[in-house]
Amino acid sequence: MRILVVNDDGIYARGLSALVRGLKDLGEIYVVAPDRERSATGHSITVYRPLRVKKVSMSDFGVAASWAVDGTPSDCVKLAVEDLLPNPPDIILSGINQGPNLGTDVLYSGTVSAAIEGFISGFPAIAVSLASFTDRDFSRAGDFTHTLVTTLEKVDFPQNFLLNVNVPVGGEQKGVKITRLGNRRYINIFEKRTDPRGRIYYWMAGDLLDKEENSEGTDVSAVKNNYISITPLHLDLSDYSTIDNLKNNGFLENFKTINTGGSKI
Repeated sequence: MRILVVNDDGIYARGLSALVRGLKDLGEIYVVAPDRERSATGHSITVYRPLRVKKVSMSDFGVAASWAVDGTPSDCVKLAVEDLLPNPPDIILSGINQGPNLGTDVLYSGTVSAAIEGFISGFPAIAVSLASFTDRDFSRAGDFTHTLVTTLEKVDFPQNFLLNVNVPVGGEQKGVKITRLGNRRYINIFEKRTDPRGRIYYWMAGDLLDKEENSEGTDVSAVKNNYISITPLHLDLSDYSTIDNLKNNGFLENFKTINTGGSKI
């Protein structure tokens, strides 16, 4: 099995090293990751400057080859599958992220976006996150990822899939749950400052809202109750109920007389 490992915390992050260690007996591992911290970059890609790539030695971890890229996690996946890897990967693993990627976090996450980019490119992909910003023990998440990958090889599962995995920390883990995305909202805070040249700049911070409605079955609820959450994702963001509503409630009748430069719709 050829495995591509990527992340958003940077190629020297502990979570990536733990993931590689957890997977090394499964086959040929390649690492293509940002050369620095790239958290919360979402699905951004670099288009207005060249990308620089540097070969990095990770032979101590049993890695076949590894590269550091001065771009985003999505850049790393694109470069890996289009140019850097000698052969296409069988699966793409993104992580292990330092901090949870639950609910609406996935819209901002570079970790999840890297997995999405792999899925778009036609490869099965898994994003893995440790649900703590401070805990440095990634071994549990690494071991679980190994078990997950080997299990997916055995069971009747779609050849192309996209999974978002969050592993809780502390206490006794109660098991694994298949979940849907929950809701995570934040109180955004912008700290306004002035630099030595008199120019205003901002630091963005914020706190998670405590009172969120995340019912049974969501990833947020599962991790809160000390379960590992596995959330299957897909790319279709269409709101089908609203599509049906707008098609059937006469909404489009209001646009039949729109003037489009002399003609009517």
